[in-house]
This record gives sequence, structure tokens and C-alpha cells, in this order.
Amino acid sequence: MAVITAPDKTPMTSAPRRGRRTVPALLLNLIALVIGVAVWAVAAATGLVDVPGPLSVGSRAVDLLKDGTLVEDALASLRRVFLGFALGTLLAVPVGFLMGWYPVARGLLEPYVQFFRTVPPLAIIPLAIVLMGIGETPKVFVIFLAAFLSSVVAAFQGVIGVDRTLINAARVLGARDRIIFLKVVIPAATPFLLVGMRIGLGAAWATVVAAELIAADKGLGYEMMHAQTYYDIPTIFVGLITIGVIGLLMDRLLLLAERRLTGWQERR
Repeated sequence: MAVITAPDKTPMTSAPRRGRRTVPALLLNLIALVIGVAVWAVAAATGLVDVPGPLSVGSRAVDLLKDGTLVEDALASLRRVFLGFALGTLLAVPVGFLMGWYPVARGLLEPYVQFFRTVPPLAIIPLAIVLMGIGETPKVFVIFLAAFLSSVVAAFQGVIGVDRTLINAARVLGARDRIIFLKVVIPAATPFLLVGMRIGLGAAWATVVAAELIAADKGLGYEMMHAQTYYDIPTIFVGLITIGVIGLLMDRLLLLAERRLTGWQERR
């Protein structure tokens, strides 16, 4: 009697997929920088855009570095941005958390926050100068306001966006409100706060340049305004590039802090 054997049901394994190669982000940044400078050089050399080329701007930057003007102006602007940004963030964190955690505080404070968010900080510069003079105080104040409004909304959204399941689970386990706030709410809201800080940093730099254009005796904005009077376009370019470089470095520091503080968060 013939024996019928069952067909082989051993699953066929497909060939292992090769891992997709990824280009390092730093290399992509360098490539983008080279392409940007090349396009700028070609546009300036061909007269497509009436702007100085990279060599002219670089030569002017060297001159400003040698006489100390660029360093002095950059430090003046950086000091104003850092002070206003730090004060704004330090106040925004408790106010935002207070608004998000207590409904009464939210009802009292949110209308003022939303009202001032619709008023550009640049529009407050003339009033600040009239009330506070032309010293450092009005410049730091408008920077503080720009950073505060960006960070306070982010902190508020971070608190109200915390998953209620986490809070309820902590309460079931017997945790008090103080422990829940410290161990659950703050870590969950940290990514929102750091994003708000990055946005506030950009607003701070935009505000300080505008403030220095109106009333200042030093700073990158002042130097650009002074250069405009004499049609010194290379100096204006040097100021723009310096602001961009310093702002980019500060943003990368915040991004590094975000990765360290939110390492638990799933990333793409």
C-alpha cells in the first residue's frame, strides 16, 4: 500500500533585507551650506541679484573682527537676548503650569496671555522707550515679553495635554497631587516647553534687532542700521549672518537639552 506523504510545510524564509543606509545629518548640513554659498556666489557674480558675493562679505567680516566692532556688537546683542530670554522663560514655566493645573488660574490669566499674544512685541517698543527710557531696560523688556508669551503657551498646552490615564493611574496607586505634578505632569509637559523655548528664542532675536534699530548705541541691529545709512551692504550681510549663526548655535543647544531631557520619548 502506497504511503502518501504530506507536502512540506516548512515556511520559506525570504532573503534578509539590507538595512537602508542613512546619510549623517551633519554631512547633509554641510552639503546644504556648500550649495547655498555656491548659489549665492553665482548669483552675485552674474549680476542676477545685486548683492555682494561671499568673498566681499568675508573680507568685511575680517575687518570688523580685527577692529573688535563685530565682537562688541555681537556680545551686546547676545547679552540682551540671553537676559530677556532667561527671564521670560523662568516666569513662563510657573505661570503656564499654574494655568494648566488650576482652572481658576486659567480663567484669570488666559485672557491676558491671549490678549498680549495678539500684540506684536515690536509694537510695544515705542511705549517701552517712552516709559523706560532709551537704556537697556526697554530692550530687555520687549525681549522678555516675546520669550514669555511663546513659552507660557507651550507650558500651558503641555500640562493640559497630559494623558488623563497617567494621572488617574497615579491617583489609584495612592499618589498625591504634588507627586503627580512632579513625577507625571512635568516630565510629560517638558517636550512642549522646550519647543516653546525654541520658538521664543527666535522671537527674542527678532525683537532685539528691531529694538536696536530704534534706540541703541551698540549691537548687531544698530550696526546694520548704521551701515544702511552709508549703503554698506557687506556690513549688513555680516550682521545678518552673525545673527543667524549665533541663533542657530543657541537653538542646537536647546535641541541637545531636549534630547537629553526627553530621551524616553519615541522618535521617528
